[in-house]
Amino acid sequence: MNTPDNAYGAFCSDRNVRVPGASTGSLAGLTFAAKDVFDVAGHRTGAGNPDWLRMHEPATVTASAVQSLLDAGASLLGKTHTDELTYSLNGENHHYGTPVNPQAPGRVPGGSSSGSAVATAAGLVDFALGTDTGGSVRLPASNCGVYGFRPSHGRVPNDHVVPLAPGFDTVGWFARDALMLQRVGRVLLPPGATNDPAARFLLATDAFDLVSGSARPALDSAIDRIIHALGPAEDVLAYPRDSRECMMAFRILQGTEVWQCHGDWIRQTRPDFGPDIQQRFEWAASIDPGEIPQARGVQVEVSRHMERLLGQDGILCIPTVPTIALPLRAGGDELEEFRRNALALLCIAGLAGLPQVSLPLASNKGCPLGISLLGPRQSDARLLQIACTIGPAAGGD
Repeated sequence: MNTPDNAYGAFCSDRNVRVPGASTGSLAGLTFAAKDVFDVAGHRTGAGNPDWLRMHEPATVTASAVQSLLDAGASLLGKTHTDELTYSLNGENHHYGTPVNPQAPGRVPGGSSSGSAVATAAGLVDFALGTDTGGSVRLPASNCGVYGFRPSHGRVPNDHVVPLAPGFDTVGWFARDALMLQRVGRVLLPPGATNDPAARFLLATDAFDLVSGSARPALDSAIDRIIHALGPAEDVLAYPRDSRECMMAFRILQGTEVWQCHGDWIRQTRPDFGPDIQQRFEWAASIDPGEIPQARGVQVEVSRHMERLLGQDGILCIPTVPTIALPLRAGGDELEEFRRNALALLCIAGLAGLPQVSLPLASNKGCPLGISLLGPRQSDARLLQIACTIGPAAGGD
């Protein structure tokens, strides 16, 4: 196998992690990349931080998700960059730099699966693995103009993957077209018949209220495209209470698990983090345990609301994120508003453990913008089939 093109800075250039796939299989002849949180036997896993890379021995076992793809015939071309320990949605790494968004140069690719999204968008691989806890596949998929899939929580094995918050962690993937996304799903998801793609199409009006004004017309065109494929939409409310309360409950529950996973290592080793990541871990360490029961109650409320709303055949449409990718090194009020509204949109699937697919059906100001479909738990294969039914975007702004 040739060394992958790293003109976009997607791959970890300090390590040559290439593994040929089986000679036969449903993915034979295809290539993929894996976020640098997946263990590959004989190689170190860096998790976006030089101290983590230095302090951990080479893996002795390959992550099940990677091994399944290799066994199906796909060849691994390399590891891709991630935000430090995956605890960010920006894709700007203090130590390794920022992969170049090929569809929106000068704007962030989104994180934490930044390198995998960029490698896919740039055509360097046929598809790529990422992880999604709070939106780390869905957001960069939107920013980079590719398909991104977060499966039902627990649906795809995530063994030998650096965790962030196990109660929310999922293994997801990117592709440039829906058929490829589905091909990968047929390997990674448990076997089972795909349900009839006929569905009740539900439009979350309160979620679309979080979209910035200039982006809304582009998403309205994408909604029309989905209606053409699925039929008329029924207006519904995605949130059982204020979206900010749902977002904050997610942050508290996620942050609690983050510190449980990594607090001891951070206290003992005092790793060098970028300023934003350092602040995020400090916040996670400061969470009051007394806040957890209320946050858990909100999670239960959101889960029950989604169960009632979706039933067995509902498909909920929401914006993937509130607007196009932010400019590089954005800060201040612009960044804070984006994070708040993005997490409010992304937390729904996380709190309820639902599958979500981000579709690259819109653009605004010449930049990609995703729109998402969520399905009931364990409806992953059906959701991927529906994405194929909708087809590619017609183009335009």
